[in-house]
Amino acid sequence: MTQKKAFPLRLDPELYDQVRRWAEAELRSVNAQIEFLLKQAVEARFGRAGRSGQGTREAAGDDEAGEG
Repeated sequence: MTQKKAFPLRLDPELYDQVRRWAEAELRSVNAQIEFLLKQAVEARFGRAGRSGQGTREAAGDDEAGEG
């Protein structure tokens, strides 16, 4: 099993309560619900390649050639 990165997350109390209720309705913990939503957002934005960390810079439109 892969290790997961732990980090503190500050949320507006109202947003947290909405996510908590949503998680309860789907029989998930708040943490699992946030992870589920983040995975969906990454896939929607970058496709499946974004989940492995490959192709995210190109898909996001970042161009390092112009930086200096």
